[in-house]
Amino acid sequence: MTRTRVFAVLALSGAAWAAQAQVAVVVGAKSATAAMTADQVAGIFLGKSNQLPGGAAAAAADLPESAAVREQFYTKVTGKSSAQVKAGWSRLVFSGKATPPKELAGAAEMKSFVAANPDAIGYIEKSAVDGSVKVVLNVD
Repeated sequence: MTRTRVFAVLALSGAAWAAQAQVAVVVGAKSATAAMTADQVAGIFLGKSNQLPGGAAAAAADLPESAAVREQFYTKVTGKSSAQVKAGWSRLVFSGKATPPKELAGAAEMKSFVAANPDAIGYIEKSAVDGSVKVVLNVD
């Protein structure tokens, strides 16, 4: 490979790495929920638990399947792809054991939903965090 090609490949791989945004798991700014572990968050978003720390029933919210941050969230927090998570939820819903997270249109709707519901939990890009929400887990 020529030197120019090597630099081009390195530049493109660096750009792809930088394109992955950090994800923040959020609750409303007035929520009593403090920090959470990845296992606690995964339990809620996989239907294994429906409670926030402290015992409040969790109202989980998802971003659309088309959102890149959704795939990143599920891969890093649960170790599963969003397709695997969707299949798991299909089984839980069919058996009547659980209700999947509410799907919202985007980060703005997610922040509004979480801020208005004291027991809501969701995720957004870290760069979208503002005073209306509180970060309980950073996903790098």
